[in-house]
Amino acid sequence: MFPSNKRLTIISFCIASLLLLPLVAMQFTDEVKWTLSDFVVAGILLLVAGLAVEFTMRKVKTTKLRIVACVVLLLVFLLLWAELAVGIFGTPISGH
Repeated sequence: MFPSNKRLTIISFCIASLLLLPLVAMQFTDEVKWTLSDFVVAGILLLVAGLAVEFTMRKVKTTKLRIVACVVLLLVFLLLWAELAVGIFGTPISGH
């Protein structure tokens, strides 16, 4: 297995593991109510974030710039996730 394929496999495994959490929670409580579209959007968002970090790690050479770029990507991911979930900015894509 090539190193790039190994990292992509790890990213895919992490995404699947994260998406299993709400799926399992839905079996035990009525507090978590995700639809198929919620899983699809979350999967796409996680995949884009994971691939962006992978691209950053491949293309950025210095450790300091890698850290800065990954922190920025994490912040963008979290802001977009929060907007989709509860609509903190009130945009048309907000979750409420």
